[in-house]
Amino acid sequence: MATTMPANRPTTHPAESHDLSNPVFQAFTLLRIGFTVAPIVFGLDKFAHLLVNWDLYFAPRLDRIVPGTAHQAMYAVGVIEVVAGLVVAIRPKYGSLLVAGWLVGIIVNLLLIPGYYDVALRDFGLFLAALALFRLAGVFDRRGLISR
Repeated sequence: MATTMPANRPTTHPAESHDLSNPVFQAFTLLRIGFTVAPIVFGLDKFAHLLVNWDLYFAPRLDRIVPGTAHQAMYAVGVIEVVAGLVVAIRPKYGSLLVAGWLVGIIVNLLLIPGYYDVALRDFGLFLAALALFRLAGVFDRRGLISR
């Protein structure tokens, strides 16, 4: 006796629906937009210093290790952040891991600066959100590293 699937059965799980009325897809979209826009804006501001003097957020211990000045190091940081935001926009599954790893580096840097522990804790929350984006991207962005 053969059984057949009903014709009206959905082919995807409701949580996988790319419909903006789906709260899971809304969460994915919000995290993707946030982790695209914020790194790009903050990365570009490393060159302009309109929001804050970013050089103050570079640990003196690290400043003694890396070549150049803290100001010059912030240029490299800015480039990396812009690239991370663009990768999230294009490939959120891989970009979210890039952002999560980058946030770990930021957290370590901030823990080396007395008085910045609150900012490190905030960035830990962002790290967890980046990991949540990675998990959601596993559902909504099923493309491989190279898609056709």
